[in-house]
Amino acid sequence: MKSWHCIIGILVVTTLTLLIEIPIDTWLTSATLSLILGTCALVFMAASCLLASRWGVIENLFGGLDRVYESHKWLGIWALVFATYHFVFKANLDVWNSVPILELSKYWTRLVRQLSYVALGFIVLLALNRNIPYSVWRWWHKLSGPLFLVVILHWLSFKSPITLFSPSGIWLALSCGLGVSAALYKLIFYPFLARAGEYKVTAVNRGNRALHLTLEPTHNGFNFSAGQFAFLAMRQKGLREPHPFTIASAGGPNGQVEFIIRGLGDYTKKLCECAKAGMLATIYAPYGRFKRVSQAEREIWIGAGVGISPFISWLQDPNGKEFKKATLVYCFTPSRVFPPSEELERMTAMRGVQFVRNTGGTEQLAETLREAAAQTEPHKIQVSFCGPKGLLAKVYELMEINRIPKANLQFELFEFR
Repeated sequence: MKSWHCIIGILVVTTLTLLIEIPIDTWLTSATLSLILGTCALVFMAASCLLASRWGVIENLFGGLDRVYESHKWLGIWALVFATYHFVFKANLDVWNSVPILELSKYWTRLVRQLSYVALGFIVLLALNRNIPYSVWRWWHKLSGPLFLVVILHWLSFKSPITLFSPSGIWLALSCGLGVSAALYKLIFYPFLARAGEYKVTAVNRGNRALHLTLEPTHNGFNFSAGQFAFLAMRQKGLREPHPFTIASAGGPNGQVEFIIRGLGDYTKKLCECAKAGMLATIYAPYGRFKRVSQAEREIWIGAGVGISPFISWLQDPNGKEFKKATLVYCFTPSRVFPPSEELERMTAMRGVQFVRNTGGTEQLAETLREAAAQTEPHKIQVSFCGPKGLLAKVYELMEINRIPKANLQFELFEFR
């Protein structure tokens, strides 16, 4: 499922269930549109809470937690857009015979209406603001669940043709019930019920404002596939907030887990500075669906910066096969390279993977794709990418030039907020 599937699906179901409630001669009015968009905004918020729960069934439905969070973001944005129209235009007509589900005084009904819009705007703008320190952002974002209750109260208290046991009322009650349950789970029960393990830092390797962290389980670890990622929470003041990192190792006999972390934000900078052997951590995992496409005749792996992590994991996978058909393109800036390209070259040589250094620009990457398309039918080439959005756009452009179908590109979304 993609983001637009979720958004359009909710819009269609909400519209159809609402139109049943009102006279047909009022369908083409601003009041009807306002009612539909306001109701959709409520369901979008409920769906956002559901997607933020990190439940396995949701991840499976979207094909990876990175896609779940992308849809979560767009649901919030469209909820604010729809709610803005609903806030400006009256969502009621005299012929509708509207009544509230929950009777409140005029003062509280008006106040809840205004607070619900402010709450939604606060949630969305907070989620999109990258200038807020991660530790502060995370705790403020936890208010999303309680603020969602304010929006539900607005639905229950304002006059509308929706009754609780009508098709639209049942749809809203079901959506809000699932959303509240998911928000409650994430806010309170996630640390106790999520798949997690206690780990101890056994090795720390620093270089070029980056960190190679190795951890081993203190008791039982967790099973994961090469290319997946985890949420790492160090048991250290200022580092307790779970933060997503790709696992840069494959399953081993001792359950060892490795991460390659670059100090880009306030959290990662502090982690790079403070991490040391002996520290304890909680790891919530595994997540993600970034896996090799084994049926491809030719594979091109493109890792940029710390986006090299899943490919290191693939190289170490004891169950990996047919490495000779793969080429790893390591895109990096020489002054910031980590891990060193020589280390990657040794790893690829051991597996029989062709290794290409791409330093600055995209000349080596372009040449690699051109040669692959000349040696193999373009539709039989599989491209796997992990890196920043800017380079992803260039990869799409190079694939088009070499007639490699866009459907043959798999990529991990690099940013969660």
